[in-house]
Amino acid sequence: MHSVSRSLAAALLLSFSGPAWAQATTPPPRPYGQSAERAERVRTRYTKYEYRIPMRDGTRLFTSVYVPVDAGPSKRYPILMVRTPYTVAPYGVDRYPGQLAPSEAFEKEGFIFAFQDVRGRNMSEGEFVNVRPHNPKKSGPKDIDESTDTYDTIDWLVKRVAHNNGRVGQWGISYPGFYTSAGAIDSHPALKAVSPQAPIGDWFWDDMHRHGAFNLALAFNFFAAFGQPRPKPVDSEEWKPFDHGTPDGYEFFLDMGPLRNADSKHLKGEVAFWKEIAAHPNYDSYWQARNILPHLKNIKAAVMTVGGWYDTEDLYGPLKTYAHIEKQNPGIHNTLIMGPWQHGGWQGTEGSSLGDAEFGFRTSETYQDLALTFFKHHLKGGDKPDLPEALVFETGANRWRRFESWPPKGVRETRLYFQPKGGLSFGKAPTGSAVSFAEYVSDPDKPVPYTMELTTGWAKNYMTEDQRFASRRPDVLVFETEPLEQDLTLAGPLEAELWVSTTGTDADWVVKLVDVNPGKPRGWKRNDGEKGSKNRGSQQTLVRGEPFRGRFRDSYSEPKPFKPGEVTKVRFVINDVFHTFQRGHKVMIQVQSSWFPFIDRNPQTFVPNIFEAKEEDFQRAFHRVYHSAAHPSSIKVGVLPSLDE
Repeated sequence: MHSVSRSLAAALLLSFSGPAWAQATTPPPRPYGQSAERAERVRTRYTKYEYRIPMRDGTRLFTSVYVPVDAGPSKRYPILMVRTPYTVAPYGVDRYPGQLAPSEAFEKEGFIFAFQDVRGRNMSEGEFVNVRPHNPKKSGPKDIDESTDTYDTIDWLVKRVAHNNGRVGQWGISYPGFYTSAGAIDSHPALKAVSPQAPIGDWFWDDMHRHGAFNLALAFNFFAAFGQPRPKPVDSEEWKPFDHGTPDGYEFFLDMGPLRNADSKHLKGEVAFWKEIAAHPNYDSYWQARNILPHLKNIKAAVMTVGGWYDTEDLYGPLKTYAHIEKQNPGIHNTLIMGPWQHGGWQGTEGSSLGDAEFGFRTSETYQDLALTFFKHHLKGGDKPDLPEALVFETGANRWRRFESWPPKGVRETRLYFQPKGGLSFGKAPTGSAVSFAEYVSDPDKPVPYTMELTTGWAKNYMTEDQRFASRRPDVLVFETEPLEQDLTLAGPLEAELWVSTTGTDADWVVKLVDVNPGKPRGWKRNDGEKGSKNRGSQQTLVRGEPFRGRFRDSYSEPKPFKPGEVTKVRFVINDVFHTFQRGHKVMIQVQSSWFPFIDRNPQTFVPNIFEAKEEDFQRAFHRVYHSAAHPSSIKVGVLPSLDE
């Protein structure tokens, strides 16, 4: 690694990011789990204090504060805060972590660093509520939410922590990113800059589901470790990951059987969060209340939202957070940064490659430099950062691009139409009166894997993984273009419009956008070493994948079954891409009906609640995807003109 060491990165990911690293099969490193040398470096620069800060309802939240040793009346520092449900350990004023900020440059620059256990977690008092709903109609001191807890914390810190300059910034990755977004609502006057990174925007869409399809591997592993009860404040620094008994997650979750077995076989009734999710399979009031996006209002602080194109947990969140803040807070500084990163990868990796994709340089350094400049400008009066409205990385071409908006202006919409015999064409729908379709058998007992990686946790590289292992299966449909005659850049959201039928009464539909490399890339020479490009054959690199639970085709709140054999339209939006398919490459679309164990198995027999489906409900079914004039399945894409057009 480059500017961030491997041990430091792992610790930061746990401390600031959360869910992705709450699934490890071995205890993940803690924020203080670096070398004694690193902790000693922090100790020489900072003095640690621990406070129990009272909220308006009397609940006290545990907060660790690190003040530069040279702070004084003539040298005041701004406060940079993280609020987290994942512990602010190490506990004790004599114990120091190995890192306090996104990079050591922050420590050298000088900030007062504050870390808070959120309400009901670890050493803080009160009741913890997962993704606590925002309350827009507060009438008294008992009406609290994450916005009020942040406001009260900032108010206490600026009034009582010596030698602060009255300016506060907040940041965090994943769950702490959600708390950053919440803290910006009706923000305290001292809050001048916030950076929600991979923030949860709507918990039904971030982490837990994809268009109603349940994110099994992440949710189970997250709650099995994170969801244990904590009846009172505790300074325990133990981390007890779930023991799967095998390194093979595909085998483990298939052997578990229907979702109804998860609690009786493994969780043993100890995880209340799992029971809550199981009781709410549809987008009902439980989930709707956990949508923070419409509440992102009255934000006065400057905002820099950060996300990764290959974030398998929270890609929806940063894109929607940026868009809603932009719409609901006219006139404020609002920037979006999207790079070629996995969940938190801008912080924990150098960002030069991911799985089967290579990006050509250390992309994370761009973020790390801008993050320091952003907070330094707004909290310390430093130089203005060179930030456009949207700074986004163009995968495939491997370059940063600057835009006045996201999605960028000038994008031209077109459709990729499925054709007979596996063809795929731009703007040309099938013709003729013949009924044309592709058919496959979907068997819940043999679901299509989402990765070839052997893991019970989260396959961190699957979003760029070579898809040949899937396209060679008989239950995966493949449609591809001819080799492109010129570069093609897709930008913004995609939209799938599939005409389908099934012999069952329920079905999932997974659509994957794939970049197919030419057999021998330009510049490749046998035994040419560094002089040539790596020959990976006709590698099928995943660009974006999205599952859709067919029962929600008309409403996410009111599911309904399919009528066996009836041709039905299924339409859904796929998260944004910004990718260039180079000349000579092919655009491929793969369609399948399982993606396991990323997504739980659809029994293919309609039941009111899949969490209660029985073994006998899981049935093989024949699925058809139509590509005829009457039923033209397609993917709507946005094409960005080339730089010389």
